Amino acid sequence: MYRRIASVVALGLTVAACEPQTSRDHIKVVGSSTVYPFTTAVAEALVNANPNLRAPVIESTGTGAGASLFCAGIGPQHPDILNASRRLKKSEYETCVGNGVKDIMEIQVGVDGVALAESNNGPKLKLSKNDVYLALSANPLGKPNVARMWSDVNPALPSIPIQVFGPPATSGTRDALVELVMVPACEAAMPQVKALKTSDKDRYEDICTRIRDDSAYVDKGENDNLIVQNLSTNPNAVGIFGYSYLEENAARLHGVPIEGVVPSYDTISDGSYPGARPLFIYVKKAHIKPVPGMTDFLTAFARSWDPGGPLTRRGMIAAPADIRAKSTAEIASQTPLDPAGLH
Repeated sequence: MYRRIASVVALGLTVAACEPQTSRDHIKVVGSSTVYPFTTAVAEALVNANPNLRAPVIESTGTGAGASLFCAGIGPQHPDILNASRRLKKSEYETCVGNGVKDIMEIQVGVDGVALAESNNGPKLKLSKNDVYLALSANPLGKPNVARMWSDVNPALPSIPIQVFGPPATSGTRDALVELVMVPACEAAMPQVKALKTSDKDRYEDICTRIRDDSAYVDKGENDNLIVQNLSTNPNAVGIFGYSYLEENAARLHGVPIEGVVPSYDTISDGSYPGARPLFIYVKKAHIKPVPGMTDFLTAFARSWDPGGPLTRRGMIAAPADIRAKSTAEIASQTPLDPAGLH
């Protein structure tokens, strides 16, 4: 991946100075395991329609790890596109800018839900946001989590061990679970904690956002299919992943209701399901011209995300019409992200 262009002598040793190659003949994508199957579907359709185009290389790294790779710099050694199951964080954007990645396009490609699921042979749990928070927080209400059974969390729940298979800390799915389910429950149960956001951020995160790291929560990495398999052999366990994986495995899994709302296409689309969230791709504008197929790839994405289109048949939930129109216009105009709204 590198060619020698010069050498310098330091302390009697010759050190090779290198620079990245000036071009790459394929698109490189990193990021969210949730967005991965949709980006892969677009790539497959694009290559089938353009046999001479090199197949894009798409890696499922998780949103957080993908953002680190994406924001590391401009040039062929760095990814062109980031799959993200949450918005880019302000800190990530600042890292991008600091590394010369300045014109970034933010394109919402659809909607998804952070689904809690169990085996069809499972206990048929019905959970509130507060139940999830008390079960999974490392320090619920500011004290170490000692809950071992679901009944420890809520006497109305069954006396079975809390065992949750979920994504790692680098995952956008985990970030979304925290943001959409755990934080609202934490702040509702302990209103005074909101003041800690500014006065003691570490303490706030310790109480509201940190997930326990004992056997009650099992990090399964960026492999949602592994979680699905584990639920089949552990009928009392709960899995956390994007809704599309639940839909694909409806013959053996079902969604766990949160606040009485079951994850489904309709409840996620209309926002009534508490775990509904947008899905994005982020694109380096500086890479669009140098990397073959970038414009065609983005155009193919926009042609695929309508209701009844190829991506919804893969399990994606179509974004509302106004958002789809906005995203299509942003692709056409190559409009960079306005960072003012990032957190």
